[in-house]
Amino acid sequence: MLRHLMYKIKSTGPITVAEYMKEVLTNPAKGYYVHHDMLGEKGDFITSPEISQIFGELLGIWFVSEWMTSGKSTAFQLVELGPGRGTLTGDILRVFNQLGSVLKNCDISIHLVEVSQKLSEIQALTLTEEKLPLERDAESLVYMKGVTKSGIPVSWYRDLKDVPKGYSFYLAHEFFDVLPVHKFQKTPQGWREVLVDIDPQVSDKLRFVLAPCATPAEAFIQHDERRDHVEVCPNAGIIIEELSQRIALTGGAALIADYGHDGTKTDTFRGFCGHQLHDVLIAPGTADLTADVDFSYLRRMAQGKVASLGPVEQRTFLKNMGIDVRLKVLLDKADEPSSKEQLLRGYDMLMNPQRMGERFNFFALLPHQRLHAASQERNARQSKTPASSVPGFDELVWQ
Repeated sequence: MLRHLMYKIKSTGPITVAEYMKEVLTNPAKGYYVHHDMLGEKGDFITSPEISQIFGELLGIWFVSEWMTSGKSTAFQLVELGPGRGTLTGDILRVFNQLGSVLKNCDISIHLVEVSQKLSEIQALTLTEEKLPLERDAESLVYMKGVTKSGIPVSWYRDLKDVPKGYSFYLAHEFFDVLPVHKFQKTPQGWREVLVDIDPQVSDKLRFVLAPCATPAEAFIQHDERRDHVEVCPNAGIIIEELSQRIALTGGAALIADYGHDGTKTDTFRGFCGHQLHDVLIAPGTADLTADVDFSYLRRMAQGKVASLGPVEQRTFLKNMGIDVRLKVLLDKADEPSSKEQLLRGYDMLMNPQRMGERFNFFALLPHQRLHAASQERNARQSKTPASSVPGFDELVWQ
């Protein structure tokens, strides 16, 4: 990967951080996501679904609650962007199964957007019944099809645009933070993009440099921007626009959970290898690269078409969704002391402000009429928690 990048830079000059990230993470020959199973104890990072089953269960309840509130449609698609090992979708499907009496007349299908062949194979192992062979067609927009253990059809795509349009719930957990970002530094001459170049002192080393003049991605910086260093992610804007158009057209909702901030942070670009922070320019292709999501940018890109909620801290969202009640139920059911310890450890990891509790945020896109209905009901009842307030962002109320 380093040789490939150096050849590229020697041929065309310094590259943007966005191009660097794209090559390092998704290059078909040597990309980090294309060839690594990077999740779990042996990988480079652990995600919330890998820590505790409660996380996915509560998200499953969120989707069922939204489905009920918006009129119990006869069918819906669950679409996950970047599904990791499939653990999160697996936990959500368990909830759908347990609430079978509620969902019995609803036709559910699963649609996974995944660029990594390796990860799609792991997802298939997690979710599908091995007795039924998977259908594979590398040339098709749907490159793999199968049936989940509970009999629900599941399909794999490389791009969100290829997923059929229709009433859908979209889920993006730790997806937006790996999309390529452009980095900019404010200078006396105006904004200058940060580029990746070869270090003239050390022939096999990379370094950051500033572009000598303005570059096209500068168009993504707000005119009234006050920070002196910003990261912009055009890809995130494109995906939010696509989600917003779909939700405005056919209903449903999108739930996004990620590291992030509300337009306040500056330099968040970092690498992870073996659960440790890793220099982003050293040994490219061996470490995960990530940048915090700027939720204020996502909100701007959604505005007009759909309503947005959040960001709210993960610990607030999960508390509102009833994590404490669910933990108690699981602790009462657990026979082994080791199982109880694991549940409590997982809870602490998800909720502790020093761990994931404050660093992760939840953000939602909903049709305008969904929030309009919530505010009308709130006015009618003069109640703090009406039935159609949005769970997670308000306290969950079961009727």
